[in-house]
Amino acid sequence: MDTRLTPITDFVDGEWGEATIDLGFDLEDPATGAATVRALGSAPARVERSLEVAAAARGRVDPDMLDAIADALEPELDAIAALDAVSTGVPLRQTAPLGVIVSGSFRLAAQQVRDGIRRADRDGVEVRRLPLGPSLCLVPWNAPAPMAAHKVANALAAGCPVILKASELSPFSSVTVARAIAAHVPPGMFQLVHGGPETGERLVSDPRIRAVSFTGGVAGGRAVATASAAFLRPVQLELGGHNPLVVLPDADIDTAARMAAELLTTLNGQWCRALGRLILPARSAGEIMEAIGERLGKLTVGPPLDPATDLGPQIHSRQTRMLRAAIADRPARSFGSVPAIGNYFAPTLVEEDLPDEVFGPVAAVVTYEADTDPAEVANAVPYGLEGYVCGTDTERALAVARTIRAGEVKVNGSTIMSLNPMTPRPAWGLSGLGEEGTAETLLFFTGARVVGVEGRFALHTS
Repeated sequence: MDTRLTPITDFVDGEWGEATIDLGFDLEDPATGAATVRALGSAPARVERSLEVAAAARGRVDPDMLDAIADALEPELDAIAALDAVSTGVPLRQTAPLGVIVSGSFRLAAQQVRDGIRRADRDGVEVRRLPLGPSLCLVPWNAPAPMAAHKVANALAAGCPVILKASELSPFSSVTVARAIAAHVPPGMFQLVHGGPETGERLVSDPRIRAVSFTGGVAGGRAVATASAAFLRPVQLELGGHNPLVVLPDADIDTAARMAAELLTTLNGQWCRALGRLILPARSAGEIMEAIGERLGKLTVGPPLDPATDLGPQIHSRQTRMLRAAIADRPARSFGSVPAIGNYFAPTLVEEDLPDEVFGPVAAVVTYEADTDPAEVANAVPYGLEGYVCGTDTERALAVARTIRAGEVKVNGSTIMSLNPMTPRPAWGLSGLGEEGTAETLLFFTGARVVGVEGRFALHTS
């Protein structure tokens, strides 16, 4: 398995080029904290050229091309998983299974087009979903390859020319994904650029971009929405979660502890659907906390490429500094030991509520009394991405889940995958705008056009 970092190169107007703009900081080996390479962005002229080319593109991406991209990506999945592990700190045992999303996104998009997702005729009236035009995909650093594949595959399937901007913190796997895409789509239909907030701002402020799909933090989402408002341009925003796990009084202690530990540490806590608020019945909170601590203490902490590692380091030292600042002067319990060298951060439960998401293995503990509705506690923050409920009485747990204000609520489950691959992934409140999903993301990049001869539904007034 080749774990060497690929050069940070962009792909603009059919040509590969080196990213040359110094972004002012070094990328790091998460396992050691040592600098690896300088963070680099695409030159402004390259970014401008990508916009010109996308605006002029008139190519067509058919399902066979999408399948060819998937075929090209299949032999690269191990290398992509390793690149994502070494650049983000997420254990290989977690990045490797996510490889199914990288190639699968293109296969699913191809199949949806073949199945006619872009046609919905009614009673002889044509209803066609047409591409909105040049589209911008802004992907996060925590799962860079899967997120890039999901967004780009669906934008291409919708017929849109695509500009992909990779995160400046994890740009490497996007280059590998981009090579497979570029080899199989018409000229101008796909381009890759790199950069930080300034590059993102330059792209989203351009009227030639007709749709923006963004996954990231609330501040970034607000900036995208603000820039897009002037153009009345559709945006798809998946933002932070501050997600609650409601443990009901009848919950099995071991199940509750497993769910909490998994939600706290999956992707090293660096994911939007991670545990944000642990909501416990007051009478059993101490017992549940101890069970969680036991589970966390048994995790193998180590470098991301070690196949035995359960919990790896944070992506960058600035991330660990942010986490320390978030819990400073707050009563908190950390669990397990972590290496002294590297960007490691022990799973931590803060023994008071937190108003906002902490993007890492940190969650707030909130207790409730027997006469309190735990769903009201869960709904006390303005976020609504994911929710979790743990309880032995499944019907009771489902009833509570139905009252939690979140796009998806899982009962007695805590994996990274959606409840069903074909269900939408909505975002409520500060967690975002619109819906992602297998069908929803493809349809986001389209607009409907209705054409027909006026007939039996006409209303004549003369």
